[in-house]
Amino acid sequence: MGASDFANLPHIGESVRRKEDVRFLTGAGQYTDDIQLANQRCAVFVRSPHAHAKLNSVDTSQARAMAGVRAVFTGADLEGKVNGLPCGWLITGTDGQPMKEPPHPVLAQGKVRYVGDAIAMVVADTLQQARDAAEAVAVDYDVLPACTDVRDARTATALHDAAPDNHCYRWAIGDKAQVDAAFAGAAHVTTIDLVNNRLIPNAIEPRSAIGSYNRATDEYTLYVANQNPHVERLLMTAFVLGLPEHKVRVIAPDVGGGFGSKIFLYAEDVALTWAAKQLNCAIKWTAERSESFLTDAHGRDHVTHAEMAMDKDGKFLALRVHTDANLGAYLSTFSTAVPTILYATLLAGQYTTPQIHVEVDAWFTNTAPVDAYRGAGRPEATYLLERLVSRCAWEMGLGQDEIRRRNFVTQFPYQTPVALQYDTGDYPAAMDKANQLAEVDGFAARRQASEAKGLKRGIGYSSYIEACGIAPSNIAGALGARAGLFECGEIRVHPTGSVTVFTGAHSHGQGHETTFAQVVAARLGIPVENVDVVHGDTGRIPFGMGTYGSRSISVGGAAIMKALDKIEAKAKKIAAHLMEASDADIEFSNGEFLVKGTDKKIPFGQVALTAYVPHNYPLDKLEPGLNETAFYDPANFTFPAGTYICEVEVDPATGVARIDRFTAVDDFGTIINPMIVEGQVHGGLAQGIGQAMLENCVYDRESGQLLTGSLMDYALPRAVDIPEFRLDTICTPCTHNPLGTKGCGEAGAIGSPPAVINAVLDAVRDLGVKDLDMPASPARVWQAIHQASA
Repeated sequence: MGASDFANLPHIGESVRRKEDVRFLTGAGQYTDDIQLANQRCAVFVRSPHAHAKLNSVDTSQARAMAGVRAVFTGADLEGKVNGLPCGWLITGTDGQPMKEPPHPVLAQGKVRYVGDAIAMVVADTLQQARDAAEAVAVDYDVLPACTDVRDARTATALHDAAPDNHCYRWAIGDKAQVDAAFAGAAHVTTIDLVNNRLIPNAIEPRSAIGSYNRATDEYTLYVANQNPHVERLLMTAFVLGLPEHKVRVIAPDVGGGFGSKIFLYAEDVALTWAAKQLNCAIKWTAERSESFLTDAHGRDHVTHAEMAMDKDGKFLALRVHTDANLGAYLSTFSTAVPTILYATLLAGQYTTPQIHVEVDAWFTNTAPVDAYRGAGRPEATYLLERLVSRCAWEMGLGQDEIRRRNFVTQFPYQTPVALQYDTGDYPAAMDKANQLAEVDGFAARRQASEAKGLKRGIGYSSYIEACGIAPSNIAGALGARAGLFECGEIRVHPTGSVTVFTGAHSHGQGHETTFAQVVAARLGIPVENVDVVHGDTGRIPFGMGTYGSRSISVGGAAIMKALDKIEAKAKKIAAHLMEASDADIEFSNGEFLVKGTDKKIPFGQVALTAYVPHNYPLDKLEPGLNETAFYDPANFTFPAGTYICEVEVDPATGVARIDRFTAVDDFGTIINPMIVEGQVHGGLAQGIGQAMLENCVYDRESGQLLTGSLMDYALPRAVDIPEFRLDTICTPCTHNPLGTKGCGEAGAIGSPPAVINAVLDAVRDLGVKDLDMPASPARVWQAIHQASA
């Protein structure tokens, strides 16, 4: 079945209400912290108050003697028994050498390297007993100088012996000589320096895990709030604990948000699993919110210089970029891929820039590890490129939309100079629809009305593209991935005709139980309510790579479609037998099997029952049952794209910027459920606006203390900060997956930050303000205005 056929099936394109919301809205969901196992204890981690210090001693004697305490484990207890945490993506530097990969101990050994680094784990009968005992652990430190700003890393005190200059790798892509030649002949060069501010994910559900052990079977079970339980198990067993994979089961129940921060293998998960055997009991840990601020992997944190060479008409000739990327104190699971493969390869954007050269230096600092956060490299690339493109427009005297039109890719497939090949798109159509929906023709009048009130009005554009469904495995492997990037789907048809779907994708708010059910119901012609979806359990799912990178429907859904192909092929044979016809003459449509050229037909349910009651069944040709599994390894990324337009009003007297209008037009290919897609876009836009206007993770530059360590200091967007969105879509179906889908989960967070900042800058350009880093807080905007007029 082709993508165009699939898009025309019943249930596809329908706003079916989310099946999973019944339990979520009635309090019947089950999150990791809801689980209570027999013989369960509580764990609390002792964490470093210093960003950088030598550990002279860790005295646990008083803590071990306290009431209810079962054990106190330190790095010394794990040394030689538990390996350090692995990084899942190996980057090879421009010198041909592999990146520096210092050890990442589960509990600190010898040194602590950021505030929150785990030193010891206390296990007690109750949470309060564990907390009290943790307070009694005495640690003697020699405090060392700390470095939190990536710009200081080169000259700072070394964090790791393996990286004495704090440098992890230098990586590059593109033809530098060709780029330099293009710049030499350019009519105009536009430059920009910017910071992509560090973010703290802040999922509603904090990280939580329970490690348990069964002495009778020598089996471990880890319950964990995680986005990809199979990868968690693979990394933990093969690289850290050295356990047979079949002896470890990882269960991720309902997950209350992740945004990427729950993809990774964390130290706490390993410590709990290992300790469960030592104590022969289940051990639970749930992060406090302040603990999440300190220890969840952070996002972004790039410092970049970029230049665009143009001809006299504003046509892009070449792009030159250098980025310093902050990796934090240790290498997290996918951290090294974010500022390289997932960032630099997107810097062509929607444009036909002939030559691009990108160089990335990655550094260790005394901060929490930095890894994928909603968009993972794509927001950083889009922010840089779309800020630069709008500045090019202003310097060339062109409209923000006009300079983009002059440089859009219009012929597909299109090979970019930074490795990726776009299969399909229609960027001018998205721009046209966005301009119309945003009522850009009326902007001048609205600006005049704002001026009459003493306010400055600005408009900002962002034409983003993203690469989703990281693929294919052989290419990803050549680029450093240490695991495959396929997905698995199993379809189990029951005798009554109902269906259970087992998928390696895992939901943390995306509505998979509804969307996947729609896909199956559409193919088989059965009601959506007759389809159940199972995910998040390595004991029930054959294998899977989880959910991140907007891969679920395009990769996980495609695996389900391949399994459905097998179901349909076998079901046709059964139907042919029942109707005494050749299986080549059987057609399947709207839940019925028909014999071509006749009025003979039978429903899907009858075929399903026959598969399990084969009294008159060609057993020499077919096995009983109707259960099929398929794996799907994508041939290419998918490439969602769109144009976002933001309008703001700025009060120059106070610096307060208010978003008045926000328009988003996206191309997600085939859309299964418009309501769910709209919800995903809303959430992404809210997070992108949060980064642009409010959110900013700040460490003290001297001490390394996290200054924004609570919701009192780290400003998340509230309802009053979010405007009413105007949304629409266009559709150019993906050409290489059977659904034609492209992914939608990260788009809003990718495209919105540059649109907002471009709008703020457009509002105050006539006051002399040329630049502004995120977030555009009132203090920053006011200061920029007054510095420009000084």
